[in-house]
Amino acid sequence: MSWGDIPDWTYDSVRGLLEALKAVEPSTYYHCLRVGEYCRKLAREAGLNEYEQKVAEFSGLLHDIGKIGIERSVLLKPGKLDPHELDIMRNHSIISEQIIKPFENHQFFKEIIPAVRGHHERLDGEGYPDKLIGDEIPLISRVILVVDTYDAMSENRIYRKGLPDDIIYAELKRCAGTQFDRQLVNTFLQAHSHWQHEKGDDATIYHIHRKVA
Repeated sequence: MSWGDIPDWTYDSVRGLLEALKAVEPSTYYHCLRVGEYCRKLAREAGLNEYEQKVAEFSGLLHDIGKIGIERSVLLKPGKLDPHELDIMRNHSIISEQIIKPFENHQFFKEIIPAVRGHHERLDGEGYPDKLIGDEIPLISRVILVVDTYDAMSENRIYRKGLPDDIIYAELKRCAGTQFDRQLVNTFLQAHSHWQHEKGDDATIYHIHRKVA
């Protein structure tokens, strides 16, 4: 597959979905932009080709689009979620899949859908929604989980400040092989500190943000 296999309407369609997300929950919108960028970079560092990097990038952009369908009282709750609320929140990956599903006739989106659905699966089978184990989990889902976790831990929340990189790195290492793909964690840890020094480029993330902002 090549760049030419990405339909021209992809950018406008994804931009429209993200604009809807921004109207509902701006912080999740910005989170998705960052995760999309990080997914592209981690996929690149992991040796994936340019087409696969785009699948990773768009999967990251869309991984939390289903939070549009989560009750705001749950989505924005400042404290710990109770078991019922946790079940509601965990449904967001399935809602994300449902939102993207109308595009599945095109191969590019057909590859994005399982990556988005599985982005909270864990190698040890304790993830959701399908309790997948190890290599049953799509590679791009495993990419998303690493960078999604980094970004979630690094950002300020109502109930806590963002954590410094050294603490997040230690957590990624601790959970490598059980929650996270060990090789992807190692690749992320080797490359992440250099990403902030990279010059801006024409990546989708910047293009979409300029259009939506």
